[in-house]
Amino acid sequence: MDKTEELLKELTETAGVPGYEIEVRTVLRKHLEPMAQIMQDRIGSLIAWLPGTADRPRVMLAGHMDEIGFMVKLITEEGFIRFLPLGGWWDQVLLAQRVVIKTREGEVLGIIGAKPPHLLPEEERKKVVEKKEMYIDVGATSQEELEAMGIRLGDPIVPVSEFTPLTDGKSYLAKAWDDRVGCALIVQAMQFLKEQSHPNALYGACTVQEEVGLRGAKTSVEVVDPDVAIILESDIPGDVPGIKEEESAVKLGKGPTLLLYDARMIPNLKLRDLVIDTAKELEIPLQLSAMQGGATDGGVIHLHGPGVPTVVLGVPARHIHSHAGIIHRDDYDNALKLLVAVIKKLDAQRVAGLII
Repeated sequence: MDKTEELLKELTETAGVPGYEIEVRTVLRKHLEPMAQIMQDRIGSLIAWLPGTADRPRVMLAGHMDEIGFMVKLITEEGFIRFLPLGGWWDQVLLAQRVVIKTREGEVLGIIGAKPPHLLPEEERKKVVEKKEMYIDVGATSQEELEAMGIRLGDPIVPVSEFTPLTDGKSYLAKAWDDRVGCALIVQAMQFLKEQSHPNALYGACTVQEEVGLRGAKTSVEVVDPDVAIILESDIPGDVPGIKEEESAVKLGKGPTLLLYDARMIPNLKLRDLVIDTAKELEIPLQLSAMQGGATDGGVIHLHGPGVPTVVLGVPARHIHSHAGIIHRDDYDNALKLLVAVIKKLDAQRVAGLII
């Protein structure tokens, strides 16, 4: 396992659902402190500042550290947990999945369950079970047992999924690619540029609470006050059964992506072209993507002050917003190579020329 795999394993296996990011923030701080000055906004986003040869332009990299998860909503008399989602969950992917409740006494392992199909009328068996009908079972038989375990209302609940390299050696299975992959790119880009000249001041923002409304983006951009921004995200490949090419032509292993559109942002056109041209120069495969049904931290960051030229660079990840997804190492490595090359081109003259 090389350093990149070790970093991806550590970040994806660490807990950090929206509002409860302290564990993953601690890991990111550990990696960023040796090379950058660390700041933190008042809701928990971590910002690393790496000076270059000029104070301006300020280049902001943003990747959110939170992952989708749950919160304890109710403890029943019979010893079961009702929960509410933190982030967007598809009901079909939840049943029979293992989760961990993070309590003041430690971790409690449980499983998501619902009424057994054997006890359902035939018509109900054909319907998708909704989250409101589900519960978490930790093996208890009473409310008192749960309370003795330290479980309280408001405790965060995290999916259980180990980082696992798959058979081909280049595909990785893990939870939380959305968006630990972006945080990893920030760490490794800053590690590389620590030893290289770059004509700007680089700020890496690992934001909180993206999955519940881009909240950390709003506060961290106020701290950074950037002149240009690159959002680092997972993207949705369309190479699985049931997806038409017009819905997504992105494929795993065919390169990082550049978003042409999402629900809350159209990228700066000149910065978009700079990324495309840089990829072509370096012979880096680059896929173009459009996401009509979602948004990124760029939706807030590009509207800061008088406006911030912004693009979104992505790593394709199958099965995001579930307990486990798959990325391809080549896509990640090429995203990192492209990111570093674009940052090194963002001097004052170039950034001033991005204004449309």
